[in-house]
Amino acid sequence: MRSSLLVVALVLGAWAPGASAQDTSGRNLAAACAICHGTSGHVPASAPVSALAGMPREQITERMRAFRDGKRAATVMHQIAKGYTDAQIDALAAFYAAQKR
Repeated sequence: MRSSLLVVALVLGAWAPGASAQDTSGRNLAAACAICHGTSGHVPASAPVSALAGMPREQITERMRAFRDGKRAATVMHQIAKGYTDAQIDALAAFYAAQKR
């Protein structure tokens, strides 16, 4: 029984759409950001985090790399950003920059 559950979990994990370590699809990567930054980067005006939708691509890229490299103070973003490659940060920035404010 336990091995059957493991097989099912592995199959579902391999099938499930989402962001893998090598994923450079901005839309897929952005799913992880939605919990704090809202769907497609839209947050209420009173939110303590930045709205990312429509933010200039260069600004998003610069901020993400600064978080990742420890050059920008944060509560959790510096830890989260460490998991992204330059290509993934570029993809996220392009995705959010393309969203309407």
